[in-house]
Amino acid sequence: MARPMSASGMTDGQIKDLLKKVAEAARKHRKDVSQKAAGQALGVPNIGTMMFAVFRQLADAMSNLIVHRVKVDRTRTPQQALDACGRKQYVNSEVVATMPAGKGKNVRLTYFKPDKSAYDDNGLLKPGALDEEYKKHGLKADPQAQIDDNAANPNFADKTPNACQWTDKNGNHCYATFYRWNGGPVVFVSRFGLDWDGRWSFAGVPDGSSASAV
Repeated sequence: MARPMSASGMTDGQIKDLLKKVAEAARKHRKDVSQKAAGQALGVPNIGTMMFAVFRQLADAMSNLIVHRVKVDRTRTPQQALDACGRKQYVNSEVVATMPAGKGKNVRLTYFKPDKSAYDDNGLLKPGALDEEYKKHGLKADPQAQIDDNAANPNFADKTPNACQWTDKNGNHCYATFYRWNGGPVVFVSRFGLDWDGRWSFAGVPDGSSASAV
């Protein structure tokens, strides 16, 4: 199910927790900063506001996340999963065969919107820029988990058109998209020939090789 996001402001407890974590980090790395440099930095006007801006940027990014707990049937092939998802298929069978194999029968699938700065002046997101957004979020595509999630939540893609992207062994960008088209739910799987527009949310599971996995 989706993790709810509260619209209320931070609680006093959260503020105390934030201050505690900042203090712990400062104590841990105190030898990395000289007393003189620390004094100069603390003398900068609005230093607190500057530090909080970093936290707020992270919080804003997290508020754009939708997290689903997904039960995945790993006994099925990607094509069998597609056949069971209840969507009209527009798929390239060769690309379906390149879908990366995920792990685990119960996964945390995170949907995210790329940062606005990742889009070009025409409002488009290049596949390479999306690769970087996946890395930034500490995620990697798990197409089968996303297929099963859209099967379990058939109306989700109506309001949240969603996709994932991966690279095949030849370095080609491939994708799967889930949305409503021509009055019905569809899934497309193919190699990429265009850039992404701003309507899409992208999904992935925590990348075990990344320390920034959300």
